[in-house]
Amino acid sequence: MPITLEKLVARHARYRGDRLAVVFADERLTWAGFDARVNRVANALAARGIGHRDRVATALPNSMDLLVIYWAVVALGAVLVPLSPLLNARGLARLLDDAGASLVFLTPALAGGLEPLRGDLPSIRTENFILVGAPADEPASLQSFVSAGSAEPPPCPELDEQDLFNIVYSSGTTGLPKGIMHSHLVRAHYGSHFAAAFRMTPESVVLHTGSIVFNGAFCTLMPCFFLGARYILQPAFDIEAMIATISAEGVTHIMLVPAQVIALLQSPNFAADALRSLEMVLTLGAPLPEEYKRAFDAVLPGRFYELYGLTEGFVTILDREDFRAHPGSVGCPPPGYEIRIVDADGNDLPAGEIGEIVGRGPALSSGYYGKPEQTREAFRDGWLYTGDLGFLDADGYLHLAGRKKELIISGGVNVYPQDIEAVACGHADVLEAAVFGVTSDKWGETPVAAVVLAAGATTSADDLRQWINRGVEARYQQVAAVMIVDQMPRNVAGKTLKHELKESYLENQK
Repeated sequence: MPITLEKLVARHARYRGDRLAVVFADERLTWAGFDARVNRVANALAARGIGHRDRVATALPNSMDLLVIYWAVVALGAVLVPLSPLLNARGLARLLDDAGASLVFLTPALAGGLEPLRGDLPSIRTENFILVGAPADEPASLQSFVSAGSAEPPPCPELDEQDLFNIVYSSGTTGLPKGIMHSHLVRAHYGSHFAAAFRMTPESVVLHTGSIVFNGAFCTLMPCFFLGARYILQPAFDIEAMIATISAEGVTHIMLVPAQVIALLQSPNFAADALRSLEMVLTLGAPLPEEYKRAFDAVLPGRFYELYGLTEGFVTILDREDFRAHPGSVGCPPPGYEIRIVDADGNDLPAGEIGEIVGRGPALSSGYYGKPEQTREAFRDGWLYTGDLGFLDADGYLHLAGRKKELIISGGVNVYPQDIEAVACGHADVLEAAVFGVTSDKWGETPVAAVVLAAGATTSADDLRQWINRGVEARYQQVAAVMIVDQMPRNVAGKTLKHELKESYLENQK
């Protein structure tokens, strides 16, 4: 019998129907109530001709409606395409066209921006632009769309476990976004494997404070829904609201990107008593400097997890029990996953040597939607070539060294930005650091550091430059300049956009 997820919410409604399932702002739905909402949207979609394998896109901020739509699409055997509401109209149109979406749920503002581009979206009929947040009497509003939708189970064919659950677009930090395909089987593995890795149970209370558009959100969303636990979604990240919710709701599991962990550590309300219910704080999306890991563990010991992974499907996990022995690492592969470190010719490298991270496992994507050449380049003989650099220590734990495309070659020597970033973050006035390479007449490339300072810090950029250059291990790691910024530019996944920092630096040098 194939493992598919179209009836997952209905299963919880039958067996855990009166249990609180989903919380958003003032809305609190049981599994039975959530299932009824899902069915109404799914039946409305079916009435518009949406069914098996049709692509349905969303471009919405966090809301109860967005969660309902996610599971309504899945309940029909259609393919979910979650897109960022921060996209401009042209960027959104390009991804909708790339996915071949048949229908899209979006905000009225985005719909207005798309109006001149409707001719570029032949796969979406005019009536299939559904406006979430529009007045209820607006014909294109979500309320009008579901007004005749039944709460009975929607029609759905027998699915195969390789049927697509979703297409998630990459962040585009190193190129144009690619649609990464995940099957029902892969998302079921997210549910079961991450539930086990994070010690989640049906009684767990999972809080998510960032956007649920990016794939990192599914690392806690899928195990929570797989088990029928409680999922609390907040409109956007607000550190004090997050702490208050953890205390009031007895939250047990939460996922944060590094910038959010740093904000938590800086909050005056960061205290063991307020956060005592937590059993897991998971960080992912970018490396978190070791000093922040230790600062968190000092206040809330035995709760810290870190996940390194790609939307394409390979992960390592630093378990809470392994953290103190390997705090500088991002863990090891879970059961069923394998890792290699290879040189430019694909040869395996010994422990301690930096090379490309290559991995495989049961949650591996089937590739990039509509892009067979890029799929063949990244997925070779069942292995994912990540484009990330790292090394394995003597115990087999993975340590990151950055992206291959971010590697700085100065005077013919490889310079890994993360090594310099770790030094910069060791300064008492520095909250965050990002290092990138710029052209140098003498060296070919030379490193530059962008930093965010702590509140009240008075250190100058040149003082920081000198301090960093005294702390690095080699002369070729010395930074040519330090640029102080108010905040790091980030994408919806919380990843720092180094190309924007580089552009800003070069513009200032003119």
